[in-house]
Amino acid sequence: MNLQAILGNFALILFVLTIATGIIWFLDVFYLSKQRRAKANAALAEFDARNARLAADGVKLDASGRSALAANILRQPTWIEYSGSFFPVIALVFFLRSFLYEPFKIPSSSMVPTLQIGDLILVNKFTYGVRLPIINKKIIEVNQPQRGDVMVFKYPKDPSLDYIKRVIGVPGDKIVYKNKRLAVNGKELSYRPLPDYLDEERLTYSNQFLENLTGVEHKILVEERAPAYVPNPDAFPQHELCTYNIEGFACTVPAGQYFMMGDNRDNSLDSRYWGFVPDRNIVGKAFFVWMNLSNFPSNLKRIGSFQ
Repeated sequence: MNLQAILGNFALILFVLTIATGIIWFLDVFYLSKQRRAKANAALAEFDARNARLAADGVKLDASGRSALAANILRQPTWIEYSGSFFPVIALVFFLRSFLYEPFKIPSSSMVPTLQIGDLILVNKFTYGVRLPIINKKIIEVNQPQRGDVMVFKYPKDPSLDYIKRVIGVPGDKIVYKNKRLAVNGKELSYRPLPDYLDEERLTYSNQFLENLTGVEHKILVEERAPAYVPNPDAFPQHELCTYNIEGFACTVPAGQYFMMGDNRDNSLDSRYWGFVPDRNIVGKAFFVWMNLSNFPSNLKRIGSFQ
């Protein structure tokens, strides 16, 4: 699922703006403001000397001119004033998006019914470790992704794109998908039938199940008439760890990588097609829907956490 490549560019733009406005702010605080103060002090000294001469000659003076002169010299140029005002705000937003929480918008249906098109979600950026912004390099280890997590990651074929799927397999797992049923490390998952799901856009129904992924229960959709086999999978790195047949596939997840699938099983291009997700590609854990402007206000009920 494409989460809009523009978001990655926005992070870079935000970083550049933070650096640029920060340089201007520090330059003003530690250099330019001192220059203005020195210039103001010199001007005021000259002003006071001239007024003293005039007062000695009996000329009555208006003292308000002194304050106006000082204010005019000490006033920040417009470009510095705006940069200094924006810097704390931009820096705060950059810090929040880079290290704590980042917003994303769901643009496709691969995670239905868990996430709907148009959902605005929050992603926890630190739960899987603290990473340097832009280059996404992990510097502090925290937790590892677990089966059942809904995770945002850099698309392995094009890291400029952010994708979102569910973690099905962690390093070392043997994943078997046979006739649209999963087994992990030889243990078949349990499935409880739910009422059929209506796609209101296509006006079609899908079979809906509550899947128990090693303790994490979540809803999935299955198209009854769609084939179980994976057509034309890519020759992705370490594809030799996967075997495909008419009933599905089997994959062993390599060290440091993860196997991802969408909850809308027959409408998701995921690890079945393009392979494993390396740890270096991880962005964070999706955990909260904070808004969906489609069909407002009926979609307000979607606001909240999810599994």
